[in-house]
Amino acid sequence: MKLGYTIIYVADVLATIDFYERAFGLKRRFVHESNLYAELDTGETTLAFAGEPMAEMNGLAIRPNLKGEISSGFEIALVTDDPRAAYATAIAAGADAVSPPVEKPCGQIVGYVRDIDGCLVEICSPVAGG
Repeated sequence: MKLGYTIIYVADVLATIDFYERAFGLKRRFVHESNLYAELDTGETTLAFAGEPMAEMNGLAIRPNLKGEISSGFEIALVTDDPRAAYATAIAAGADAVSPPVEKPCGQIVGYVRDIDGCLVEICSPVAGG
């Protein structure tokens, strides 16, 4: 068993994909013709977004991610060699600042933003030795 992809339900898949391209430099790998599902190329594990109607189509009940509410109990962690510059780029692209990148006792640099759907995104350097 291995983690293949994460799917996050959002109100507008295309707007979310566009934001992630501008804010984090990720590239779209696949967009379904319905515009209700899309994937970003993030390395071995795929980050995908599905339109909220897809949850109902799959027989799922979800609590929507909403920008004006407290973040859901998950975060997307994006690793980069320059988290301070990546944080500034994300803010310039419309991310909401949560906490600027700071160096943790382990030496890792970690900052947090919220995306256009209110999802928490960690922007961090690689873990030392990891």
